[in-house]
Amino acid sequence: MGLTIGVDIGGTKIAAGVVDEDGNILSTFKVPTPDTAEAIVDAIASAVDGARAGHQIVGVGIGAAGYVDRQRATVYFAPNIDWRQEPLKAKVEARVDLPVVVENDANAAAWGEYRFGAGRDNHNVICITLGTGLGGGIIIGDKLRRGHFGVAAEFGHMRMVPDGLQCGCGKQGCWEQYASGRALVRYAKQRALATPGNAELLLSLGDGTPEGIEGKHISTAAREGDRVSVDSYRELARWVGAGLADLASLFDPEAFIIGGGLSDEGELLMEPVRKSYRRWLVGGTWRPVAEVNAATLGGKAGLVGAADLARQPAAPM
Repeated sequence: MGLTIGVDIGGTKIAAGVVDEDGNILSTFKVPTPDTAEAIVDAIASAVDGARAGHQIVGVGIGAAGYVDRQRATVYFAPNIDWRQEPLKAKVEARVDLPVVVENDANAAAWGEYRFGAGRDNHNVICITLGTGLGGGIIIGDKLRRGHFGVAAEFGHMRMVPDGLQCGCGKQGCWEQYASGRALVRYAKQRALATPGNAELLLSLGDGTPEGIEGKHISTAAREGDRVSVDSYRELARWVGAGLADLASLFDPEAFIIGGGLSDEGELLMEPVRKSYRRWLVGGTWRPVAEVNAATLGGKAGLVGAADLARQPAAPM
């Protein structure tokens, strides 16, 4: 069907890339992410126009962090952008004069990994995106399953702990409060405050106080054997694995794919996640066990996935 453009809307930049049918990115164009919702539409159009120069483009796919309707046209709600019932498809189409589809960004990343990354040899895959929060995507029978209203796979807001930690969604005890980049930093800060002698390296990478700990410090220190950092990753992995076990009971996939920024840490995260998953999996010693693999496309998964979904004539359900 020719070349399409995928658009990834990030917190600081909007990236558009021309993608061929094999998932190769041929060109990219980036613009800063504006502060207002209306200006973001202008920025998307600018990024698309910049990327398409010199290419014949047949469609555009946009990955948006939010709830997207079943027609892949309207953003019902976005947590970090002031979009409420936002007709994003119509607005961008009017600006770029190309067919546009809008997809949840975690769904787009899941599709990218399924088509061109770690899931390309599988037919039934559950993808988890571990970043600042936690997102997901469901591929069953080689199809992206979006639910009746289009907003399935919001795994991060499954309630794991009754009356647990307050979540940004307004509820309490959501999975992403215990399995995310924010959670990892919280674990490390709490442990460093309680036992600073076990966090000497970790503390030295910041300003010397628990409050100054950042995610990059935890990763660096954990690779050097810092006890607090290693224990924080294990705590994160415990919650990730427990959630995967619940998802296995629901979907029975052949593989889980862990993406997002935290997956870049490789076996530092993946080994304890697999152990936790097997520990919590019901009947785990007697039943077939799905593989748990790290994503391979990195930060380009959402852009590549959105571009590929733009080739689908009908919205996947």
